[in-house]
Amino acid sequence: MTDHLSSTVLSAVADGELSPDQLAAANQHLAGCSSCTASALEQSLLKSATARAGQRYTLPPELGERLASLAETPATTRSKSGIWSPGWITAAALLLVFSSMTLSQRHTRKVEIASAERAALVTEVFDQHLAMLAGDLPPQVVSTDRHTVKPWFQGKIPFSFNLPENLPADTTLDGANLTYLHNQPVAQLLYSIGKHRVSVFVRQKHGATGASDLVTEHSGFHVTDFSTSDLDGVAVSDVDPARLNQVVSLIKQAQSR
Repeated sequence: MTDHLSSTVLSAVADGELSPDQLAAANQHLAGCSSCTASALEQSLLKSATARAGQRYTLPPELGERLASLAETPATTRSKSGIWSPGWITAAALLLVFSSMTLSQRHTRKVEIASAERAALVTEVFDQHLAMLAGDLPPQVVSTDRHTVKPWFQGKIPFSFNLPENLPADTTLDGANLTYLHNQPVAQLLYSIGKHRVSVFVRQKHGATGASDLVTEHSGFHVTDFSTSDLDGVAVSDVDPARLNQVVSLIKQAQSR
């Protein structure tokens, strides 16, 4: 067979734009022409891939409004300055879409990096808390008195913090350790809530504020974050999340004093 379907017809087949009679004739041809069948399949796959790619990014509402406004501008108004030609509008639209896609990709990358960093932090605090439980060693500073625990860190860490005055009836301060997260010195505050042990890691703020009050499950333990203007904190325990958040909230509130 020497005659083949034109690219226009193949495109119309992929887009479903042929009339019933035209479609029947095209299908009859495709049944006996492997070359046109391959071309039709390529057109169909290209259409599907383009549609999927177009759904990856959402056009910002303000950009859509601007493009709609340009499209509604009378041709006579656009032609006066010369810059409002159809070609210029198309180029501007493509530039704006490309910029939107680039910003979206950067945002997605930032979210992925933040997620990876938090996952690493959760694993690190969990490992230290588990090592503390398994080692069954006394804290470096053993005291239930906040006025003893806080001064112990002077000269050991490059920041200061406050401890809450009043704790729930079944919650006690057991002491604290000097430890490290991401090679930075932090205070590991040790509490007991009933029979459950709690580690609260307090560190100097670095970079943007992380997620606050976000609870993550890790091997049966709960990990939650808190942030203040100067400090970042993360707590880990197998106690009920509501009880853990209660202690974390008291520690966070104490920093405002």
